[in-house]
Amino acid sequence: MATIRFTKMHGLGNDFVVIDAVRQSLALDAAQVRRLCDRHFGIGCDQLLVVEPPRDPRARFRYRIYNADGSEVAMCGNGARCFARFVREEGLEAADEIPVETASGLIVLHHEADGWVRVNMGVPRLEPAQIPFQAPERAPAYVLEVDGERLSIGAVSLGNPHAVLRVDDVDRAPVARLGPAIEHHPRFPERTNVGFMEVVDPGHIRLRVHERGVGETLACGSGACAAVVVGRLRAWLDENVRVDLPGGTLAVRWTGEGEAVWLTGPAETVFKGTIEL
Repeated sequence: MATIRFTKMHGLGNDFVVIDAVRQSLALDAAQVRRLCDRHFGIGCDQLLVVEPPRDPRARFRYRIYNADGSEVAMCGNGARCFARFVREEGLEAADEIPVETASGLIVLHHEADGWVRVNMGVPRLEPAQIPFQAPERAPAYVLEVDGERLSIGAVSLGNPHAVLRVDDVDRAPVARLGPAIEHHPRFPERTNVGFMEVVDPGHIRLRVHERGVGETLACGSGACAAVVVGRLRAWLDENVRVDLPGGTLAVRWTGEGEAVWLTGPAETVFKGTIEL
């Protein structure tokens, strides 16, 4: 039985268990991940984040993300901000700019003077095969049949797949019903995150997100970026957008196709501890 040191963190209530696998040995299977994430029998979190030595020589660290169901995913924007704060607080990295390796490529984390963290989330992937999403060709909107309804969605990948629906009132959006149905829709062969977006004005949206393998969370950084990308492609939004989620506010900037999306927001440490596995 091994004793593992961990830190509990959150970004706008989207909560994480972060584990240093640079200075301690770690080998987790899916069952152990599920136990750590379980809010009754483990520590409890939406996702488990692991800090590892990099394989890419351009990076300072490797960033790995596991959903509460034990599956590994390629990107999490709120987690990336917590990752940046973690490596600074733990004395692993003092630089303000930190290149990090992920399963979807290199990202760069920036510590801002006000304590927030800005993340280069990379260039959105819009071609259906890259998301992946089953469609004959790329389009600004797709019709998806779900539970007898024909829904208009946008689809994009920011290292993980996202479906985005525009709704009139995010508070009344059928997240609990449509979120799981869209997540598991056969046209998304790797499942998908699902965003429900209310456009307040071109510089302001309200958003709720059903995360793949997790369920609805209080905030989703990549989901906020995906919503802004879809809104920009539909000419609903400006370059700089305030995104209000149940857990708080994020800032997203996207100047257009071929350019990276920038995500800025807070990251907080809750407590540190150990657990035996």
